[in-house]
Amino acid sequence: MVGVWYTILRPFGFNLARFLLSKIILLGIGALVAYELLYFTSLGSFRQRWYELFLVLHVSLQIVALVLLWFHHHGSRPYVGVALAIFLFDRLIYRMALKVNSLEASLEVAEDQGTVLLRSLIPLEQKQRYLKHLVCNGMVQGWRATEHVFLTVPALSGKHVIQAHPFTIASKAPQTGDPKAELNLIIRAQDGFSADLLKYARGHTSVKVRLDGPYGSQSGLCKLEQCDLSIIVAGGSGIAVALPLAWAVHASHLGNDLETCPDRKSASRIVLIWVIREAIHTSWLSPSELQDLQDSGVEVVIPPPTSENMKPDLPRLIESRVVSSTRKYWDKIGVVCSGPDGMNRAVRNHCAVLLASGYDIDVEIEKFGW
Repeated sequence: MVGVWYTILRPFGFNLARFLLSKIILLGIGALVAYELLYFTSLGSFRQRWYELFLVLHVSLQIVALVLLWFHHHGSRPYVGVALAIFLFDRLIYRMALKVNSLEASLEVAEDQGTVLLRSLIPLEQKQRYLKHLVCNGMVQGWRATEHVFLTVPALSGKHVIQAHPFTIASKAPQTGDPKAELNLIIRAQDGFSADLLKYARGHTSVKVRLDGPYGSQSGLCKLEQCDLSIIVAGGSGIAVALPLAWAVHASHLGNDLETCPDRKSASRIVLIWVIREAIHTSWLSPSELQDLQDSGVEVVIPPPTSENMKPDLPRLIESRVVSSTRKYWDKIGVVCSGPDGMNRAVRNHCAVLLASGYDIDVEIEKFGW
Protein backbone atom coordinates (compact mmCIF):
# COMPACT_ATOMS: atom_id res chain seq x y z
CA MET A 1 0.00 0.00 0.00
CA VAL A 2 2.70 2.49 0.99
CA GLY A 3 4.76 1.26 -1.95
CA VAL A 4 1.94 2.16 -4.35
CA TRP A 5 1.76 5.65 -2.89
CA TYR A 6 5.53 6.13 -2.99
CA THR A 7 6.09 4.89 -6.54
CA ILE A 8 2.90 6.04 -8.31
CA LEU A 9 1.10 8.81 -6.41
CA ARG A 10 3.91 10.68 -4.68
CA PRO A 11 5.48 11.96 -7.93
CA PHE A 12 2.14 13.69 -8.70
CA GLY A 13 2.15 15.60 -5.38
CA PHE A 14 -0.18 13.19 -3.56
CA ASN A 15 1.30 13.37 -0.04
CA LEU A 16 1.15 10.52 2.48
CA ALA A 17 -1.42 12.15 4.79
CA ARG A 18 -3.81 12.77 1.92
CA PHE A 19 -3.31 9.20 0.75
CA LEU A 20 -3.98 7.62 4.17
CA LEU A 21 -7.03 9.81 4.85
CA SER A 22 -8.76 8.97 1.60
CA LYS A 23 -11.99 7.02 2.08
CA ILE A 24 -10.97 3.80 0.33
CA ILE A 25 -7.69 3.58 2.26
CA LEU A 26 -9.26 4.36 5.65
CA LEU A 27 -11.88 1.67 5.14
CA GLY A 28 -9.22 -0.83 4.08
CA ILE A 29 -7.04 -0.04 7.09
CA GLY A 30 -10.07 -0.36 9.37
CA ALA A 31 -10.88 -3.82 7.94
CA LEU A 32 -7.24 -4.87 8.33
CA VAL A 33 -7.14 -3.74 11.97
CA ALA A 34 -10.42 -5.58 12.71
CA TYR A 35 -9.11 -8.82 11.24
CA GLU A 36 -5.78 -8.51 13.07
CA LEU A 37 -7.62 -7.99 16.36
CA LEU A 38 -9.82 -10.96 15.48
CA TYR A 39 -6.71 -13.08 15.04
CA PHE A 40 -5.02 -12.06 18.30
CA THR A 41 -8.19 -12.42 20.38
CA SER A 42 -8.68 -15.91 18.91
CA LEU A 43 -5.35 -17.20 20.25
CA GLY A 44 -5.67 -20.01 22.79
CA SER A 45 -4.07 -17.99 25.59
CA PHE A 46 -6.68 -15.22 25.18
CA ARG A 47 -9.64 -17.60 24.81
CA GLN A 48 -8.79 -19.58 27.91
CA ARG A 49 -8.35 -16.50 30.09
CA TRP A 50 -11.23 -14.34 28.82
CA TYR A 51 -13.59 -16.73 27.04
CA GLU A 52 -16.71 -14.58 27.31
CA LEU A 53 -14.85 -11.50 26.01
CA PHE A 54 -13.54 -13.68 23.18
CA LEU A 55 -17.12 -14.62 22.23
CA VAL A 56 -18.25 -10.99 22.08
CA LEU A 57 -15.19 -9.78 20.18
CA HIS A 58 -15.23 -12.71 17.77
CA VAL A 59 -18.72 -11.86 16.52
CA SER A 60 -18.53 -8.05 16.73
CA LEU A 61 -15.11 -7.75 15.04
CA GLN A 62 -16.22 -10.04 12.23
CA ILE A 63 -19.30 -7.89 11.64
CA VAL A 64 -17.24 -4.66 11.72
CA ALA A 65 -14.69 -6.10 9.30
CA LEU A 66 -17.34 -7.23 6.82
CA VAL A 67 -19.10 -3.83 6.92
CA LEU A 68 -15.82 -2.00 6.30
CA LEU A 69 -14.93 -4.45 3.53
CA TRP A 70 -18.33 -3.89 1.90
CA PHE A 71 -17.76 -0.14 1.63
CA HIS A 72 -14.02 -0.47 0.93
CA HIS A 73 -14.43 -1.69 -2.64
CA HIS A 74 -17.45 -2.64 -4.74
CA GLY A 75 -15.65 -5.75 -6.01
CA SER A 76 -15.72 -7.26 -2.52
CA ARG A 77 -19.49 -7.00 -2.09
CA PRO A 78 -20.48 -10.35 -3.67
CA TYR A 79 -18.07 -12.16 -1.32
CA VAL A 80 -19.27 -10.21 1.73
CA GLY A 81 -22.87 -10.95 0.75
CA VAL A 82 -22.23 -14.68 0.47
CA ALA A 83 -20.39 -14.73 3.83
CA LEU A 84 -23.28 -12.88 5.49
CA ALA A 85 -25.87 -15.21 3.96
CA ILE A 86 -24.00 -18.29 5.23
CA PHE A 87 -23.68 -16.76 8.70
CA LEU A 88 -27.37 -15.85 8.92
CA PHE A 89 -28.48 -19.26 7.64
CA ASP A 90 -26.25 -21.04 10.15
CA ARG A 91 -27.26 -18.95 13.16
CA LEU A 92 -30.91 -18.12 12.52
CA ILE A 93 -32.19 -21.12 10.60
CA TYR A 94 -29.96 -24.16 11.05
CA ARG A 95 -28.98 -23.65 14.69
CA MET A 96 -31.82 -21.67 16.25
CA ALA A 97 -34.67 -23.32 14.33
CA LEU A 98 -33.40 -26.86 13.71
CA LYS A 99 -30.55 -27.76 16.04
CA VAL A 100 -31.55 -26.15 19.35
CA ASN A 101 -33.62 -28.02 21.94
CA SER A 102 -35.05 -26.51 25.13
CA LEU A 103 -34.97 -28.98 28.01
CA GLU A 104 -35.45 -29.19 31.75
CA ALA A 105 -32.22 -30.22 33.49
CA SER A 106 -31.31 -31.10 37.06
CA LEU A 107 -28.44 -29.36 38.83
CA GLU A 108 -26.16 -30.83 41.46
CA VAL A 109 -23.06 -29.41 43.09
CA ALA A 110 -20.46 -32.17 43.29
CA GLU A 111 -18.75 -33.07 46.55
CA ASP A 112 -15.70 -30.96 45.65
CA GLN A 113 -18.00 -27.89 45.78
CA GLY A 114 -16.44 -26.54 42.58
CA THR A 115 -18.17 -28.60 39.91
CA VAL A 116 -21.74 -28.56 38.61
CA LEU A 117 -23.27 -31.82 37.39
CA LEU A 118 -26.03 -31.07 34.89
CA ARG A 119 -28.31 -33.94 33.86
CA SER A 120 -31.31 -34.20 31.59
CA LEU A 121 -33.38 -37.22 30.52
CA ILE A 122 -34.07 -36.76 26.82
CA PRO A 123 -36.87 -38.63 25.00
CA LEU A 124 -35.44 -39.78 21.69
CA GLU A 125 -37.09 -39.69 18.30
CA GLN A 126 -36.59 -42.28 15.61
CA LYS A 127 -34.11 -41.36 12.92
CA GLN A 128 -35.66 -39.46 10.04
CA ARG A 129 -35.11 -40.03 6.37
CA TYR A 130 -31.61 -39.14 5.16
CA LEU A 131 -32.22 -35.57 4.00
CA LYS A 132 -34.37 -34.63 6.98
CA HIS A 133 -31.89 -36.26 9.34
CA LEU A 134 -29.08 -34.26 7.73
CA VAL A 135 -30.66 -30.89 8.44
CA CYS A 136 -32.55 -31.70 11.64
CA ASN A 137 -30.20 -33.58 13.91
CA GLY A 138 -30.91 -32.14 17.37
CA MET A 139 -30.42 -33.78 20.75
CA VAL A 140 -33.74 -35.62 20.46
CA GLN A 141 -32.17 -37.77 17.76
CA GLY A 142 -29.27 -38.82 20.00
CA TRP A 143 -25.54 -38.21 19.91
CA ARG A 144 -22.26 -40.07 19.55
CA ALA A 145 -19.26 -40.47 21.83
CA THR A 146 -16.91 -37.45 22.15
CA GLU A 147 -19.49 -35.04 20.74
CA HIS A 148 -20.22 -31.72 22.44
CA VAL A 149 -23.10 -29.28 22.82
CA PHE A 150 -23.35 -25.53 23.23
CA LEU A 151 -25.16 -24.80 26.49
CA THR A 152 -27.26 -21.70 27.18
CA VAL A 153 -28.86 -21.05 30.59
CA PRO A 154 -31.12 -17.97 30.26
CA ALA A 155 -32.10 -18.05 33.96
CA LEU A 156 -28.63 -16.95 35.10
CA SER A 157 -28.89 -13.36 33.87
CA GLY A 158 -29.75 -11.26 30.84
CA LYS A 159 -26.29 -11.51 29.31
CA HIS A 160 -26.39 -15.31 29.41
CA VAL A 161 -29.46 -15.43 27.15
CA ILE A 162 -27.27 -14.85 24.09
CA GLN A 163 -24.24 -16.84 25.28
CA ALA A 164 -23.60 -20.46 24.33
CA HIS A 165 -20.74 -22.38 25.96
CA PRO A 166 -19.31 -25.70 24.71
CA PHE A 167 -19.23 -28.82 26.89
CA THR A 168 -18.44 -32.43 26.01
CA ILE A 169 -21.29 -34.86 26.65
CA ALA A 170 -20.07 -37.00 29.54
CA SER A 171 -22.65 -39.78 29.33
CA LYS A 172 -22.85 -42.97 27.32
CA ALA A 173 -24.17 -42.39 23.79
CA PRO A 174 -27.62 -43.90 23.18
CA GLN A 175 -27.99 -47.01 21.04
CA THR A 176 -30.35 -47.33 18.08
CA GLY A 177 -33.87 -47.96 19.33
CA ASP A 178 -33.40 -46.50 22.81
CA PRO A 179 -36.57 -44.60 23.80
CA LYS A 180 -34.68 -42.11 25.98
CA ALA A 181 -31.15 -41.23 27.04
CA GLU A 182 -29.54 -39.39 29.93
CA LEU A 183 -27.34 -36.47 29.04
CA ASN A 184 -24.67 -35.53 31.60
CA LEU A 185 -22.39 -32.50 31.58
CA ILE A 186 -19.46 -31.99 33.96
CA ILE A 187 -18.96 -28.24 34.38
CA ARG A 188 -15.88 -27.14 36.32
CA ALA A 189 -16.43 -23.65 37.76
CA GLN A 190 -13.77 -21.10 36.84
CA ASP A 191 -15.16 -17.64 36.22
CA GLY A 192 -17.88 -15.95 34.19
CA PHE A 193 -20.59 -18.35 33.05
CA SER A 194 -19.40 -21.42 34.98
CA ALA A 195 -19.02 -19.43 38.22
CA ASP A 196 -22.52 -17.99 37.79
CA LEU A 197 -23.93 -21.46 37.14
CA LEU A 198 -22.24 -22.83 40.27
CA LYS A 199 -23.74 -20.02 42.34
CA TYR A 200 -27.16 -20.69 40.82
CA ALA A 201 -26.88 -24.45 41.42
CA ARG A 202 -26.30 -23.89 45.14
CA GLY A 203 -29.80 -22.49 45.40
CA HIS A 204 -31.67 -24.44 42.72
CA THR A 205 -32.03 -28.10 41.81
CA SER A 206 -33.29 -27.65 38.24
CA VAL A 207 -33.17 -25.15 35.41
CA LYS A 208 -34.41 -24.67 31.86
CA VAL A 209 -31.55 -24.92 29.34
CA ARG A 210 -31.04 -24.62 25.60
CA LEU A 211 -28.77 -27.15 23.91
CA ASP A 212 -27.33 -26.50 20.49
CA GLY A 213 -25.85 -29.65 19.04
CA PRO A 214 -24.49 -32.21 18.98
CA TYR A 215 -21.28 -31.42 17.13
CA GLY A 216 -17.88 -33.08 16.93
CA SER A 217 -15.53 -35.45 15.16
CA GLN A 218 -15.50 -39.24 15.41
CA SER A 219 -11.86 -39.65 14.41
CA GLY A 220 -10.78 -41.02 17.80
CA LEU A 221 -13.56 -43.60 17.84
CA CYS A 222 -12.87 -44.63 14.25
CA LYS A 223 -9.23 -45.30 15.09
CA LEU A 224 -9.94 -47.34 18.21
CA GLU A 225 -12.59 -49.46 16.50
CA GLN A 226 -9.85 -50.96 14.30
CA CYS A 227 -7.42 -51.72 17.13
CA ASP A 228 -6.51 -54.88 19.01
CA LEU A 229 -5.64 -52.78 22.08
CA SER A 230 -7.38 -49.49 22.87
CA ILE A 231 -5.92 -47.27 25.60
CA ILE A 232 -7.93 -44.22 26.65
CA VAL A 233 -6.21 -41.76 28.98
CA ALA A 234 -8.14 -39.01 30.77
CA GLY A 235 -6.97 -36.22 33.03
CA GLY A 236 -9.53 -34.70 35.39
CA SER A 237 -12.65 -33.61 33.52
CA GLY A 238 -11.25 -35.33 30.42
CA ILE A 239 -13.31 -38.26 31.68
CA ALA A 240 -16.18 -36.57 29.83
CA VAL A 241 -14.47 -37.69 26.63
CA ALA A 242 -13.01 -40.95 27.90
CA LEU A 243 -16.04 -42.62 29.49
CA PRO A 244 -18.43 -42.39 26.50
CA LEU A 245 -15.55 -43.30 24.19
CA ALA A 246 -14.77 -46.47 26.17
CA TRP A 247 -18.43 -47.50 26.00
CA ALA A 248 -18.60 -46.77 22.27
CA VAL A 249 -15.47 -48.80 21.48
CA HIS A 250 -16.76 -51.67 23.60
CA ALA A 251 -20.15 -51.56 21.85
CA SER A 252 -18.43 -51.54 18.47
CA HIS A 253 -16.39 -54.62 19.35
CA LEU A 254 -19.56 -56.42 20.39
CA GLY A 255 -21.41 -55.56 17.22
CA ASN A 256 -23.48 -52.88 18.99
CA ASP A 257 -25.51 -55.57 20.73
CA LEU A 258 -24.85 -55.03 24.44
CA GLU A 259 -28.48 -55.48 25.45
CA THR A 260 -28.86 -58.97 24.00
CA CYS A 261 -25.34 -60.13 25.00
CA PRO A 262 -24.71 -58.52 28.39
CA ASP A 263 -22.22 -61.19 29.54
CA ARG A 264 -20.15 -61.27 26.38
CA LYS A 265 -16.60 -59.91 26.69
CA SER A 266 -14.84 -57.88 24.01
CA ALA A 267 -12.29 -59.84 22.00
CA SER A 268 -10.10 -56.74 21.84
CA ARG A 269 -8.71 -55.26 25.03
CA ILE A 270 -9.80 -51.80 26.21
CA VAL A 271 -8.02 -49.90 28.99
CA LEU A 272 -9.26 -46.66 30.58
CA ILE A 273 -6.75 -44.69 32.69
CA TRP A 274 -8.20 -41.77 34.67
CA VAL A 275 -5.77 -39.42 36.42
CA ILE A 276 -7.44 -37.26 39.09
CA ARG A 277 -6.16 -34.49 41.33
CA GLU A 278 -8.44 -35.24 44.31
CA ALA A 279 -10.04 -38.53 45.33
CA ILE A 280 -13.34 -36.71 45.67
CA HIS A 281 -13.38 -36.07 41.92
CA THR A 282 -14.67 -39.59 41.37
CA SER A 283 -18.01 -38.20 42.61
CA TRP A 284 -18.44 -36.58 39.19
CA LEU A 285 -19.66 -39.99 38.05
CA SER A 286 -22.38 -42.08 39.63
CA PRO A 287 -21.09 -45.08 41.63
CA SER A 288 -22.34 -47.54 39.04
CA GLU A 289 -20.85 -45.96 35.90
CA LEU A 290 -17.26 -47.13 36.30
CA GLN A 291 -18.33 -50.43 37.85
CA ASP A 292 -20.62 -51.21 34.90
CA LEU A 293 -17.74 -50.45 32.55
CA GLN A 294 -15.45 -52.83 34.46
CA ASP A 295 -18.14 -55.53 34.53
CA SER A 296 -18.34 -55.32 30.75
CA GLY A 297 -14.67 -56.25 30.44
CA VAL A 298 -12.96 -52.85 30.24
CA GLU A 299 -9.90 -52.42 32.48
CA VAL A 300 -10.31 -49.22 34.53
CA VAL A 301 -7.18 -47.79 36.15
CA ILE A 302 -7.38 -44.83 38.58
CA PRO A 303 -3.91 -44.05 40.01
CA PRO A 304 -3.67 -42.38 43.46
CA PRO A 305 -4.72 -38.70 43.35
CA THR A 306 -1.92 -36.33 42.38
CA SER A 307 -2.65 -34.06 45.37
CA GLU A 308 -1.62 -36.88 47.71
CA ASN A 309 1.07 -38.56 45.61
CA MET A 310 3.42 -37.80 42.76
CA LYS A 311 2.03 -37.71 39.24
CA PRO A 312 1.52 -41.23 37.91
CA ASP A 313 4.07 -42.72 35.56
CA LEU A 314 1.88 -42.70 32.45
CA PRO A 315 4.59 -44.04 30.12
CA ARG A 316 5.00 -47.07 32.39
CA LEU A 317 1.24 -47.63 32.67
CA ILE A 318 0.85 -47.49 28.90
CA GLU A 319 3.91 -49.58 28.05
CA SER A 320 3.00 -52.33 30.52
CA ARG A 321 -0.38 -52.79 28.80
CA VAL A 322 1.17 -52.68 25.36
CA VAL A 323 3.86 -55.24 26.14
CA SER A 324 1.51 -57.64 27.94
CA SER A 325 -1.37 -57.47 25.46
CA THR A 326 0.08 -57.16 21.97
CA ARG A 327 2.55 -58.73 19.55
CA LYS A 328 5.12 -56.35 18.15
CA TYR A 329 4.81 -55.78 14.36
CA TRP A 330 1.42 -57.55 14.29
CA ASP A 331 -1.22 -56.06 16.56
CA LYS A 332 -2.73 -52.61 16.09
CA ILE A 333 -2.69 -50.27 19.11
CA GLY A 334 -4.74 -47.10 19.49
CA VAL A 335 -4.28 -44.44 22.16
CA VAL A 336 -6.62 -41.50 22.80
CA CYS A 337 -5.68 -38.93 25.44
CA SER A 338 -7.86 -36.14 26.80
CA GLY A 339 -6.18 -33.99 29.42
CA PRO A 340 -4.02 -30.94 30.05
CA ASP A 341 -1.15 -30.09 27.71
CA GLY A 342 1.55 -31.71 29.86
CA MET A 343 -0.29 -35.02 29.97
CA ASN A 344 -1.05 -34.95 26.26
CA ARG A 345 2.60 -34.26 25.49
CA ALA A 346 3.87 -37.07 27.76
CA VAL A 347 1.49 -39.62 26.20
CA ARG A 348 2.30 -38.54 22.66
CA ASN A 349 6.07 -38.62 23.25
CA HIS A 350 6.04 -42.10 24.76
CA CYS A 351 3.84 -43.43 21.98
CA ALA A 352 6.46 -42.10 19.56
CA VAL A 353 9.07 -44.15 21.45
CA LEU A 354 6.92 -47.29 21.17
CA LEU A 355 6.37 -46.64 17.48
CA ALA A 356 10.12 -46.33 16.93
CA SER A 357 10.64 -49.66 18.72
CA GLY A 358 8.38 -51.49 16.28
CA TYR A 359 4.84 -51.31 17.66
CA ASP A 360 2.00 -50.35 15.30
CA ILE A 361 0.53 -47.53 17.37
CA ASP A 362 -1.70 -44.58 16.51
CA VAL A 363 -2.39 -41.59 18.78
CA GLU A 364 -5.29 -39.14 18.94
CA ILE A 365 -5.28 -36.12 21.26
CA GLU A 366 -8.61 -34.67 22.40
CA LYS A 367 -7.33 -31.29 23.55
CA PHE A 368 -9.06 -29.13 26.16
CA GLY A 369 -10.04 -25.59 25.27
CA TRP A 370 -11.51 -23.55 22.43
